Amino acid sequence: MSSYQGVLVSDQWLQSQFTQVELRTLKSKFFSARTQQGRVTLAELPPVLASLKAFSEMFSEDEIKIILEEAHSDMGEDIDFEAFLRAYLTLQGRAIEKSGSTRSSFIKSTTTTFHHAINESEKASYVKHINNYLAEDKFLKDFLPINPATDALFELAKDGVLLCKLINIAVPGTIDERAINTKKVLNPWERNENHTLCLNSAKAIGCTVVNIGTQDLVEGRIQLLADLNLKKTPQLVELVDSSQEVEELMSLGPEKVLLKWMNFHLKKAGYQKQVTNFSTDLKDGEVYAHLLNALAPEHSTRDTLETEDPTERANKVLEIAEKLDCKRYLTPTDIVEGSANLNLAFVAQIFQHRNGLSTDSKTSTFAEMMTDDPETSREERCFRFWMNSLGIDSHVNNVYEDVKNGWSLLEVMEKIYPGSVNWKLANKPPIKMPFKQVENCNQIVQIGKELNLSLVNVAGNDIVAGNKKLILAFLWQLMRFSMLQLLKNLRAKEITDADILNWANRTVNQAGRKSQMESFKDKSLSTGIFFLELLSAVEPRVVNWGLVTKGRNDEEKKMNATYIISVARKLGCSIFLLPEDVMQVNQKMMLTLTASIMYWSLQKQVAAGNEKVLDDLSETPPPEGEVTAPSGEMSDLAVDDSVSESPTAEE
Repeated sequence: MSSYQGVLVSDQWLQSQFTQVELRTLKSKFFSARTQQGRVTLAELPPVLASLKAFSEMFSEDEIKIILEEAHSDMGEDIDFEAFLRAYLTLQGRAIEKSGSTRSSFIKSTTTTFHHAINESEKASYVKHINNYLAEDKFLKDFLPINPATDALFELAKDGVLLCKLINIAVPGTIDERAINTKKVLNPWERNENHTLCLNSAKAIGCTVVNIGTQDLVEGRIQLLADLNLKKTPQLVELVDSSQEVEELMSLGPEKVLLKWMNFHLKKAGYQKQVTNFSTDLKDGEVYAHLLNALAPEHSTRDTLETEDPTERANKVLEIAEKLDCKRYLTPTDIVEGSANLNLAFVAQIFQHRNGLSTDSKTSTFAEMMTDDPETSREERCFRFWMNSLGIDSHVNNVYEDVKNGWSLLEVMEKIYPGSVNWKLANKPPIKMPFKQVENCNQIVQIGKELNLSLVNVAGNDIVAGNKKLILAFLWQLMRFSMLQLLKNLRAKEITDADILNWANRTVNQAGRKSQMESFKDKSLSTGIFFLELLSAVEPRVVNWGLVTKGRNDEEKKMNATYIISVARKLGCSIFLLPEDVMQVNQKMMLTLTASIMYWSLQKQVAAGNEKVLDDLSETPPPEGEVTAPSGEMSDLAVDDSVSESPTAEE
């Protein structure tokens, strides 16, 4: 069954231009602009649009009025929500023209609502990547190799199987392939399930998912850049000289780490110029020649450097790279033309095969320092992907480092509670003065208190200081608030953790199953049976019980947990937990999973016109013998005195 799409727009093209987060925010703005008679005219839009963060620094109200007058003959015309969205896109187009922004999708770190056109060289590169890595796949081998000269790539991607397989190539084990619909001919519902599974899984591995949003998978971006961090490659510490620089390195995105790595080797080789991009700086092939000469002197010759023709030099560079086992995904022309997408992929390949970094005692010592508590690491990962999935303008690479200046947290708060941030008092990065960071973080704490989050003895300084325990606890409260707010918007009443638990138990009971959970830390949840019964209760055909184990040991529990996550994403649940969270009954993630299933189920029922179910959540007593949760079920997960470790919080 097709999953409910949230805010629906009758024009499918128009719907495709926005994320659900954007649609919810814009719908809220539109309805707030309506008069007592329920009308909105074009003339009333300039102050509404000028208040949006996307345009507040770009246009004045008068400028917006002029742009709208150019596009519409009658400013007194009544408009509906879809006309409001079109006006937004008109203004967005002007904003792009004004800023001159033409960044490539491969190296972007933020979301965009504009279509990315793939040129033929890029398509050929992606096809080679797919043909190389999926050649032996049991399902796809009948369709491979793909001919790059045709549209076979896009035809094959239509049923969602290819993209699901690419996710597992990028991050093995993300999708339980038992949950993929792999019949030779899929009906529209089965295709939609695969696409939903793919997109929710893509979010969970850090892909930027906007509109269709699977470009990162076709490009192999996640896979190619997966090792460009200190945890996967501790040798990267060689690029810096001090502990402060190490912290800065940890906060860099993979593309910037790659640039830093290139410049490190180029400087050692005596090359004076700084490489700042993957396009114009690499066009003449000279940088590649110096880099490969430093990394692989046994394969390099002076001819590569002395060659005057850029195309010939680029060809020699590719020949050297092939000797390092780098697959040839780009042509000399791609280098000469400065294709940023393909150059980034090529540099990442060189890094994978020959990074030229040492494994001395300095690296080993730092690797020992990087051993985080596994549960804490999983939570950081979860919150990082959740923040990026909201469609914030900045991109979070490392939660602890990237929230210190407060900007990304302000963006998150604006997304989950539109209008909560006073942007006139916010300081936009880069922020050089520490007190400006504190100002941002003080506003965050103030908004948190206004949202009734538990922030006892917490100050903005605690966030600036990078207090890990506090940051995780605060992000959990934001995530939980967002989740409860979504449920509240469906029901128009407050929803508690107890409501979620009681709904889950009642739903399973009404489906004729016997499983119940006493709380979100009930150890019996580790088998996964309860969640599979809950998923089956909200959508009977989604669980294949022939694939379910009894969860008697860790291996069986992991099989069930992996299947649960894939089935939930296949339905349409946007979740970021790992199988270990289910196996170890991570209380926070159990609530998140249950609430996501509940939200999907209630959306489906509201879409079907059954709104009575929303009133039944608290008014109907639980079935006889059903366990009910106390309303304070999650109180021990709030930020309290024990969390704040910074002395400034006590002053």
